[in-house]
Amino acid sequence: MANRAERGELFIVSGPSGSGKSTLCDALLKQSPNLYLSISCTTRQPRPGEADGREYHFLSRAVFEAERDAGAFLEWANVHGNLYGTRKSDVEAALASGRDILLEIDWQGAAQVAAEIPQAHRIFILPPSIETLRRRLISRGQDDDAVIGRRVAAAESEMEHAGEAHYRIVNDRFDDALEAIQAIYTNNHS
Repeated sequence: MANRAERGELFIVSGPSGSGKSTLCDALLKQSPNLYLSISCTTRQPRPGEADGREYHFLSRAVFEAERDAGAFLEWANVHGNLYGTRKSDVEAALASGRDILLEIDWQGAAQVAAEIPQAHRIFILPPSIETLRRRLISRGQDDDAVIGRRVAAAESEMEHAGEAHYRIVNDRFDDALEAIQAIYTNNHS
């Protein structure tokens, strides 16, 4: 556990939809008492069961754009017409207090954050194959064939950026992938 006098560490986890990054992050957070998930801001509407400040900070587009224009975000992106971003002040306050922070964001956001905080530890989660990824997306039962096709195409493009991360984990067997991400955290946290 970090001493309050020590600065926390920043861990950035990226990977395509269906790679298992959210499941791995959730498991890592449960096992790491000094690791906290950064709560992003978004302009999208809350989904059933979501609460402001828990899954996201839900902002109006005008508020988000004003904060963005004022330089309040470490990273931000327009994803399917909705804006998403990570506030600098939230991350900086947590790191300064000795907390380790986990950001689960796309590769573009990871590159933006790394430009601002170069000592951040970048981790990229990969599926074992594109076909496995396609099967995982189908098994979720959340998207039609056209959406799955777009997600697979996007994943192939995203995976070209895996080499920008410090660590790459192939999520073939969940337990092995979890052990790998735990080792990265254990070896690099305050």
